Amino acid sequence: MKRDLIITTILLIVLVGCNANLKTGHVNTVNKLVIHADANKVTISPEIYGHFAEHLGRCVYEGFWVGPNSTIPNTRGIRNDVVDALKKLNVPVIRWPGGCFADEYHWKDGVGPVEQRPSMVNTHWGMITETNRFGTHEFMDLCEMLGCQAYISGNVGSGTPEEMQDWVEYMTFGGKSQMADLRRANGREKPWKVKYFAVGNENWGCGGNMTPEYYADVFKRYATYVRNYPGNNVTKIACGPSGADYHWLEVLLNKAAGQMDAISMHYYVMSGDWNKKGSATNFDETGWFNVLRNTLELDGILKKAADVMAKYDKQGRIGLYVDEWGTWWDAEKGDNPGFLYQQNTLRDAIVAGCFLNIFNQHCDRVRMANIAQINNVLQAMVLTKGEKMMVTPTYHVFEMFKVHQGAQLLPCDINSNPYKNGSESLTGLSASASKDKSGKIHISICNLNPELPAELECGFEGFAAKKVTGRILTAEAMNAHNTFEKPDAVRPVEFKGMEVKDSKILATIPSKAVVVLEAQ
Repeated sequence: MKRDLIITTILLIVLVGCNANLKTGHVNTVNKLVIHADANKVTISPEIYGHFAEHLGRCVYEGFWVGPNSTIPNTRGIRNDVVDALKKLNVPVIRWPGGCFADEYHWKDGVGPVEQRPSMVNTHWGMITETNRFGTHEFMDLCEMLGCQAYISGNVGSGTPEEMQDWVEYMTFGGKSQMADLRRANGREKPWKVKYFAVGNENWGCGGNMTPEYYADVFKRYATYVRNYPGNNVTKIACGPSGADYHWLEVLLNKAAGQMDAISMHYYVMSGDWNKKGSATNFDETGWFNVLRNTLELDGILKKAADVMAKYDKQGRIGLYVDEWGTWWDAEKGDNPGFLYQQNTLRDAIVAGCFLNIFNQHCDRVRMANIAQINNVLQAMVLTKGEKMMVTPTYHVFEMFKVHQGAQLLPCDINSNPYKNGSESLTGLSASASKDKSGKIHISICNLNPELPAELECGFEGFAAKKVTGRILTAEAMNAHNTFEKPDAVRPVEFKGMEVKDSKILATIPSKAVVVLEAQ
């Protein structure tokens, strides 16, 4: 009896000690990351850090376009504060005008004198009047302001091959022709460079509800008329699948691989389903866990998609463009549900970091990705309210991760403690690494666990770390976010929780954090 009492007492002491460790955040097992610094063979395309702007809600109008007569400071109608903020991200490419809007957009309605442009109904997004005041010239002006590439989505769903051919000619032909002369008459003598052109958008859904067999033939027909005029070479993009629809992907590649330069994929995540996506700001740990689980599933989807692509493109010529991705939450109360406005919390930032780490790791096939969307819609970089503007936690992740743009991918092996929620578990850490032209190594790390820090030992093959610096994005609450009253509530600061020892980096990554380290 006395012996049983002693054993019970010992067990209680051990359990109390374990609980104390959990509550105080102590972690007993070290997570290990090995970076192969001598295996840098693939470049992380800058376009992986691309963006998406659709005529939807307040993305274009107020987000970018306020008009030249606005009291909001602007340059030729495009607001200066948003441009200045986006320049800090080194924006590589913007996809426009949609999205579902692209397949009801007729580009000729958006050129010429603004006051003479006809209006239309935006049937997909709120049934509001589209004025066409922001059109081809305004978009290309924006791209020139940002120094980024233009990615145009052409109208297949309700447009014609001739309309698509005319648009490409209007934008890129420098010689004498009806479309080139029309461009000149509208104020642009010199043709633009248009590197990326998509033949339709979501043609399995809002872009025409087509079968893959039918769309493959339509794609080949329309793509024929997307021509390379002198001085401009177009990357032709086929409409690919939504997530794990490998059948659509296989049919398209089997029938039309020779006519495409890239194929798209769309992948949105939420904590629930399409009927009840979850709140952007009011959620518990299960809501946190579920969206991260859905995010990490993209890794397996990209692996399978790459295998399918390899069957029809053994040389790796065709790029995979995840040209719509991000979190999608239920509409904010009081807002037009067709405007897709949502707040952006620390959870969205962790999701963005995981997405970007996955894209980096798959950069041999994934050569572009475009977050949805750049302003005031879904997982936005920037939120505006009249003359006010602020940046989101996701914006800060893009700014921190821009060091990977154009750098050489360094393969990583990670042995991470699991992050558990009930009977389910995920990897506790997400990471990727790259080496820039100066030889500096950058390591981006996300701690998915909202409660516990992670002790990390980061070693290298072919590199001896001598110095390390870093930045961190985190907050006390899972749903921490910026507001117009407190625009800097969530922002990156210097990270000091690491040291170099025996050429390795030893660090304590706080809970629910995004960290970027620079090793020299």
